[in-house]
Amino acid sequence: MVRKVSKEPSPDTLYIIKKLEEVIEMNPVLKVIYERKSIRAYENRDIPEDMKDEIIKAAMKAPTAGNMMLYSIIEVTKQSTKDTLAKTCDNQPFIAKAPLVLLFLADYQRWYDYFINSEVSELCKRMNIKMRRPQEGDLFLACSDVIIAAQNAVIAAESLGVGSCYIGDIMENYEIHRELFDLPQYVFPIVLLCFGYPTKQQREREQTRRFDKQFIVFKDKYRRLNKEEFNNMHKDLEERVFKSNNFLSGVQNIGQHFFFKKFNADFSKELNRSVREILQNWLHR
Repeated sequence: MVRKVSKEPSPDTLYIIKKLEEVIEMNPVLKVIYERKSIRAYENRDIPEDMKDEIIKAAMKAPTAGNMMLYSIIEVTKQSTKDTLAKTCDNQPFIAKAPLVLLFLADYQRWYDYFINSEVSELCKRMNIKMRRPQEGDLFLACSDVIIAAQNAVIAAESLGVGSCYIGDIMENYEIHRELFDLPQYVFPIVLLCFGYPTKQQREREQTRRFDKQFIVFKDKYRRLNKEEFNNMHKDLEERVFKSNNFLSGVQNIGQHFFFKKFNADFSKELNRSVREILQNWLHR
């Protein structure tokens, strides 16, 4: 006789779930993180200066490699610059309407300039050592620093009732953005953040679901997914996209849809061209 295994959670499991929900409800940090969503439409009101200061202060409290703070932040205040960014960042009009726009830059220029001002080059000559310039690893480390800082700003803003949206498209059109912000060699625009008070529709909009933990989190070693796991991973997303008729003509699944909508789209090709230009400029001798 085959014993049927109950799929219902045990009383102990239900108790643990309930206690965890109570802890999350009481923990304002977790509540902010779990409820946060990207906001692309804002009420027509300014963010107070003291609130802006708190958002930036939170960014600057982020963990940083060696306490070097390998980033800079530019507050974009000119409407003409916002209008330009709305076009150069893959034609997203809401950027121009955001009350607060912060550009986060991976920045090794400040430290390199400091090395020069500290006469490191002269010391290297006396030691018969070639002075090293920033290279690929330094860029990646600076990118890590700046993205961590940007996320701190996002969470701080959310806790203050201010919504936000990441704009990765700032990495496109490097030549235009380099001139627009007068960026030197060792500065890389990696994150643009738009902030504002969300409209009623944005506040009530359903939060975008994330993939299940089993497909993202592994123990000890990386694990590649098989076809069945991919199907399960994308099942809910596929149903929502196809149900809403928000899919590309001729595609049969989410993999095909995202390949042409995202990975092989014109903006992705421009992104890769632009990043190649950034790397060439960074490594130019």
